Amino acid sequence: MTPVYLIASSDECPAYASVLVDCPGVSEAYTYQIPRGWRVQGGDVVEVPFGAQVVRGIVLEVLTTLPPAVDSQRVKALLAIVDQRLFPKDYWAVLEQIAQYYCTPLIQVVRTALPPGVLGRSQRRVRLRPQQGIPPLSEQGQHLLRFLQSKSGGDYSVRYLQQQFSKVQRPLSELERLGLVETYLAAPSTQQPKRQQVVVLLRGKAGEELTQRQRRILHYLQQQGRDCPLQEVLKAMGTTPATLRRLADKGYIAIVEQQCCRLEQGVAVAPDAPKVLTPAQATALEQILQHLEDGKTFLLHGVTGSGKTEVYLQAIAACLQRGKTALLLVPEIGLTPQLTDRVRARFGQRLLVYHSGLSEGERYDTWRLTLLQEPRVVIGTRSAVLLPLVGLGLIILDEEHDGSYKQDHPQPCYHARTVAEWRSRQQSIPLILGTATPALSTWQAAQLGQIHYLSLPERIHSRSLPPITVVDMRQELFRKNYSMLSLLLQEALDRLNGQQAILFVPRRGYSTFVSCRSCGTALYCPHCSVSLTAHLFGDNITVLRCHYCGYQQAFPQRCPNCDSPYLKPFGGGTQRVVTELNQRFPQLRVLRFDSDTTQRQGSHRQLLSRFAAGEADVMVGTQMLTKGIDLPQVALVGILAADSLLHLPDYQAGERAFQVLTQVAGRSGRGSSPGRVILQTYVPEHRVIQAVKEYDWKTFATQELSDRQPLGYPPHAQLILLRLNSPDPEQVSTTALAIAQQLQTLPPIAEGTWEVLGPAPAAIAKIADRYRWQILLKGSPKNFYQLSKALCDLKDQCPRSTRLSIDVDPLNFL
Repeated sequence: MTPVYLIASSDECPAYASVLVDCPGVSEAYTYQIPRGWRVQGGDVVEVPFGAQVVRGIVLEVLTTLPPAVDSQRVKALLAIVDQRLFPKDYWAVLEQIAQYYCTPLIQVVRTALPPGVLGRSQRRVRLRPQQGIPPLSEQGQHLLRFLQSKSGGDYSVRYLQQQFSKVQRPLSELERLGLVETYLAAPSTQQPKRQQVVVLLRGKAGEELTQRQRRILHYLQQQGRDCPLQEVLKAMGTTPATLRRLADKGYIAIVEQQCCRLEQGVAVAPDAPKVLTPAQATALEQILQHLEDGKTFLLHGVTGSGKTEVYLQAIAACLQRGKTALLLVPEIGLTPQLTDRVRARFGQRLLVYHSGLSEGERYDTWRLTLLQEPRVVIGTRSAVLLPLVGLGLIILDEEHDGSYKQDHPQPCYHARTVAEWRSRQQSIPLILGTATPALSTWQAAQLGQIHYLSLPERIHSRSLPPITVVDMRQELFRKNYSMLSLLLQEALDRLNGQQAILFVPRRGYSTFVSCRSCGTALYCPHCSVSLTAHLFGDNITVLRCHYCGYQQAFPQRCPNCDSPYLKPFGGGTQRVVTELNQRFPQLRVLRFDSDTTQRQGSHRQLLSRFAAGEADVMVGTQMLTKGIDLPQVALVGILAADSLLHLPDYQAGERAFQVLTQVAGRSGRGSSPGRVILQTYVPEHRVIQAVKEYDWKTFATQELSDRQPLGYPPHAQLILLRLNSPDPEQVSTTALAIAQQLQTLPPIAEGTWEVLGPAPAAIAKIADRYRWQILLKGSPKNFYQLSKALCDLKDQCPRSTRLSIDVDPLNFL
């Protein structure tokens, strides 16, 4: 229900608010009385009593009379107004569309969109009371009391205690009855704007004498030309608060408290001017600028290094000149520091950054700034598409094909590209989808004329794409080369001559699995249906890790099945490649770029900066290397184990393999020196490998679309994936079967426009001790909304321990 923007005034007759509360399992709105003297309007965040707890919610509507179905004796009053005007009037239509399309309660969509700390619920907590003596207690009561006494503060949430003790309710009631502890309801934490003291320059009183230090302070403030934070002045001038107070007493300055914004500042960059465009860039930009007033979608299809970013920047500049805000989405903000720096160099303080890696305060303040009618550039990951963005004039998705734009968990499982298309049409603004390797759905839409096609077929400065040499690794075995590096790649690495190389490896770690050479037993995670990955620390494999649940154990000395000492790692990851490089090429300086080496904030930028500064000759990395990296000194790209991208149980494997291999190949030859790519494979005849070798996207896409059509796979049809998981393997299989049987009775399925595939265990049947089943629905998009309404009711039929997730247009089937 879209909020109605009426205001309840203070002294009028009693008014009521229809509130969408933030509580699991609750989807309808509840009516509350607005206390006299309060001004409330639709879109305000309020605190309300709900059962035995206090929750937050969104005011949907202000009512002058009580609805007939509501008992006036049971209506409670609002407790507090937490935040006001967080939702523009046209913003709710987007949230409602997301809720409807992705089969998710509206409050869950609101919770996903809002920055952390705005919504929330009260928390039942336990704390120790002053003790005069301890009466006799049960064994469980003694155990719980010792636990509370052993921790500083002795104040914990009931939920935390339930996680620590299998049965906590009885001993907790015992301690509470005897007066040893007390339980209380803690209000939700509140996110508020930050305030700080600032120094304001005034005229001063005539005739007042100033010391030399006071004159320097005034000169500093005059140079800054703005109100300066108190701590900044103290640090810059090496002075004390007392000195500033004396200046304030003389009337030269005032020290006041002001609201300040917590924003991601980035690094200092030199200002940048627009570049001269190539004819293809100029044509693309001209067509975009002709449609700044309508909701047209453009596919900007440019080969790697063709200058798509410059087209983005000049289109953004035109948007800002019209007083509008531009939104630039990137797959992963931590992997694209170069793009962020280019935007900051071009637009300076008008840049806002929004992603989950920011602090809660930074996200909250950025959200508030996007509510202002002020032209800005907002760069962020998929969550940024959910910002309110008042005055939005342009949306850009860089690397629009990237799977990171799709959320798999939790619901809503939205795709940022889909939401961007809705916002583009709703506000009649252009949407630019930029990539060298389009998603097949985007490509088909362009071929059918549903979106406008723009081409950048050549690299800037007429540089050629690097030739790709395919190495048949089967022949390497005949030559008795058992290394992960082909002889051709070894020779190329040995002749870098001051240039740099990138080696792409699909997996991180040292080896993909560990197996016993005596009995063949592979070491698996005890909590998941996946093998453990060996990780190297120092010169030895010491740790085995699960990349799904995080479980880790020491590398065993003997096989747990047959007690054999012959355990051997198989397969190869980034660590193994680095080890081999260090052994074969001690003269080369090597960096590793994967999720193990980039866990700390800012580590992506640090590693890329070191490589760009020439501190390393070779960078070994995973798919991170394919995103937003522009390194002119890279003249060689080596692709290892390309086959692992091809042989996945997924109809999209070929499409993704082409995209990844082409993107990583495009990192080579961006500077003045020509580039080179060496692609290693055991299936050189595979059509994906052959298409990548020729950079032949059009032929590959045509064949791939043709292959999918008889099978009814997207983009020729639509998919909905139902994921179920439970700690009880029998319960989840029984529930999946019951849901599949019920689905057969729904009209779109009974009429044959949709079909049910499954239920079946997921490809990875267990993760974190929860067993997983899946049901796949496939059918015509025309009947989608008729089906989606029925899917929203399925969760009510699941047992308490079984979770059901509905993923519309899924990309991940594992």
